[in-house]
Amino acid sequence: MTTARITLAVALALVFLPLGLTKIAAVPFMRQAAAHLGMTTGLYRIVGTLEVAGAVGLLLGLTSPPLGVTAAAGLALLMAAATVVHLRHGDPPARALPATVLALAAVACAGVAMAAG
Repeated sequence: MTTARITLAVALALVFLPLGLTKIAAVPFMRQAAAHLGMTTGLYRIVGTLEVAGAVGLLLGLTSPPLGVTAAAGLALLMAAATVVHLRHGDPPARALPATVLALAAVACAGVAMAAG
């Protein structure tokens, strides 16, 4: 197990876990974000559940590389979709940048996990 693999998986899990939990809890800030993007609170909770599942998958993937690759790939797709949603709703590119960076980090995490075997 490489340092890069552990670092990427833990860092991404530490980002996605709280984000997902706040979406699931439908805290006011997340309800506003959902409304801004034209999503229902229920749909935003589903997104939050996917983020939490991805974070857990990244951590469990430290002992099972195929699970880590799958979780990272899923998060990369989720963040790519988030980038598209932001841009389609007229957000400036800077507002979509965090999702884009997280998508690229998840792709890197998947690549490192695949290289680990």
